[in-house]
Amino acid sequence: MAMVDAARLEALVAAIFERAGCAPDEAGRIGHYLTEANLTGHDSHGVARVPRYVDWLREGRVLAGKEVTAVVDTPAVTVLDGHYGFGQTVGPQAVRIGIDKAKANGLAAVALRHAGHLGRIGDFAEMAAAEGLVSIHFVNVVGSILVAPFGGVDRRLSTAPYCVSVPLEGRPPLLLDFATSLVAEGKVLVASLGGKPVPPDALISPDGAISGDPAVLYGPYPEGPGPRDPMMGPGAIRAFGEHKGSGLAFMCEILGGALTGAGTTGPDKRFCNGMMSIYINPKVLDPDGFFPTEAAAYVAYYKSAQPVAAGGEVLVPGEAEARAKAKKLKDGVPLSDGAWDSIAATARELGIGDNVIGAALRAG
Repeated sequence: MAMVDAARLEALVAAIFERAGCAPDEAGRIGHYLTEANLTGHDSHGVARVPRYVDWLREGRVLAGKEVTAVVDTPAVTVLDGHYGFGQTVGPQAVRIGIDKAKANGLAAVALRHAGHLGRIGDFAEMAAAEGLVSIHFVNVVGSILVAPFGGVDRRLSTAPYCVSVPLEGRPPLLLDFATSLVAEGKVLVASLGGKPVPPDALISPDGAISGDPAVLYGPYPEGPGPRDPMMGPGAIRAFGEHKGSGLAFMCEILGGALTGAGTTGPDKRFCNGMMSIYINPKVLDPDGFFPTEAAAYVAYYKSAQPVAAGGEVLVPGEAEARAKAKKLKDGVPLSDGAWDSIAATARELGIGDNVIGAALRAG
């Protein structure tokens, strides 16, 4: 297990993408958002994806230096094309437009199509919450057929993330952010690199047998930091929550994919994210100021439930992420040896010296 300093990890990832052809500001954003995912405990959307992102850039599947353009633009509704640019660039641009419209009008809907991998959607929800806005996000992954629907074994869904964030006065926002698959594909990737195993029922084989073996998704793969292709395995990831998770994933495909114009997931489609986002200004919706007091009271009531285990605690959405970030900023970001080796190998391929790579590691 490698323990890496968060700030130096962010700088190393930024250096990798600058060497790979991104402008310094874009490389910095990629470094920031990928590291932030690890800090908040979403390793599946974090720095383990660096080699894959670099490969996508080389292959032209994601493009550097792109900005969103408006396909439809009204005071409350915008449809944006991300032109297959890095999600860490076009994603924040789309969110900024949603924030500005919701502040002006009380409500906004922003449809983003053709975005590169957006990463952790919670980053964008937190961006809106920091400006006092509620936000809801339905996301799909076009061209990424990974998940079997409830009652089936064939892949028909993407991991289809769903996210909601609610600002609260005097405390971090409430944040619900998850893939509608039982685990994100990135968690299977992390497990394949020697990180935390996935649950033993996370994957399903063509014969209906459930499994936690990453080879069900990737097929045979090399030891160490070699490539992983989720399209090469015979099986699929399972949807969480049986019919409920499968149904929510289906709606993410319809809203995030079909409604935005990105397209639903399926064979022979170019990889991209679609994101349908709704932004609400509580100050417009709630002129009497009822919401902040009632929400805070409910948080306290919810957390007062007796824990299952002695010494345990009931957490509201977002608390685990906030605590994980505080701990990792203090102690360092833990990465499996496989994940760290794959990042280091990519850095070396791009001409970054071992002195720079090694500087990110914490002693001991």
